[in-house]
Amino acid sequence: MLDTLQEIYGAIMRNKMRTVATGFAVASGLFLIIVLQGAGNGIINSFEANMADFAFDAIQIFGGRTTKPYEGIKEGRFIQLDNRDVEMSKRTFPNTVSDVMPSISRTVTSVNYGENYLVSVSLKGVYPAFAKSQAVKLLEGRFVNEVDLSQKRKVLVIGRRNADDLFGKNSHPVGKVVNVSGIAYQVVGVYKTNEMFDSDEFYVPYSTLAIIYNKGQFLDELTMTIHNIESDSAMEQFMDEYIRASSYIHSFAPDDKQALWIWNQAEDNIQMNKATNILHTSFWILGLLTLISGVVGVSNIMLISVKERTREFGIRRAIGARPWAIIRMVMLESVVITAVFGYIGMLFGVFFCEWMNVTVGNQTMDMGVFKAQYFVNPTVDISVCVTATFIIVIAGALAGFFPARRAVSVKPIDALRS
Repeated sequence: MLDTLQEIYGAIMRNKMRTVATGFAVASGLFLIIVLQGAGNGIINSFEANMADFAFDAIQIFGGRTTKPYEGIKEGRFIQLDNRDVEMSKRTFPNTVSDVMPSISRTVTSVNYGENYLVSVSLKGVYPAFAKSQAVKLLEGRFVNEVDLSQKRKVLVIGRRNADDLFGKNSHPVGKVVNVSGIAYQVVGVYKTNEMFDSDEFYVPYSTLAIIYNKGQFLDELTMTIHNIESDSAMEQFMDEYIRASSYIHSFAPDDKQALWIWNQAEDNIQMNKATNILHTSFWILGLLTLISGVVGVSNIMLISVKERTREFGIRRAIGARPWAIIRMVMLESVVITAVFGYIGMLFGVFFCEWMNVTVGNQTMDMGVFKAQYFVNPTVDISVCVTATFIIVIAGALAGFFPARRAVSVKPIDALRS
């Protein structure tokens, strides 16, 4: 075995240019596939991170305006949601709708704590399940609970940005009392402000807001969480059935889709999953094509290498070398070159991904209206690196095997004439 390794070392050193050319094809192929996978993961991770503050099993429904006349009523009528929509959603769609959460809103002129003021703040009366349905992430304290709801407590949950404005940077406002347009509310929680959108709503118990501002049975918004819908066609069918059921309550045309304004986050989730899968597939295809180009490069160089050494193989055969010994030597030479340079390419690829992560990873792009992360954790799992290296080493062995087998099949006398 030692003699074989020495022989391989000698062959490599005698053909430095060929060795470097083969190694460059291997290293560049692995480097590119790892960098492409890392960049792809960075884009996909940023997409998922920016969407992390959204709940994708929810549908939000608002009143719209009719666009068609119905039963003698002209178009252009505003549809006002009420408690009948809550009961209808629960009763008509028990196998699809999990939770139904009405909410109401009220804009107040000012909120102050001592000398610190906020103007034109939106209060939103919600149920406890609203936090889960809209992925409200608490940083401190708690959300509105059932006791708050039943006792109509004057408590509120505020965003981190508003907490900093009212109480100071990185303050702990839980337990403190603020003045909301002349009414005292106690802060019971602080939630993470969405960086993509300026969310400055103050969440209060639904019952509290309804009684203070005499909202009665009318709703401003209806949020439903849904399940058992996995395809676009199933979602479209559900929405058609829901609009038709709502039309019986509010007397509008069953096919008038403008009568309700619907933000279908569940449908967005289906589309997002499709987009993510397409991105994953695209980057894998690019990576595999890059890897194949590296394999082709290795194969071509090994083919040339074996052809150049046909006379050498003839001499070896003439002095008694067996065909398999020659094939094994060529294969081991190919494996050594691809393994060494493949490992070098893998290391450079991993280091480059880490450099991208340090320099541009987790940076935020300020678009004025919202902020978004555009490159999050552009790294590659070690299993991908090892698998790619293993594949190219196997390809290198095969790239040496086939031309070597063909070369040793030539008669020694013919090989010596080559």
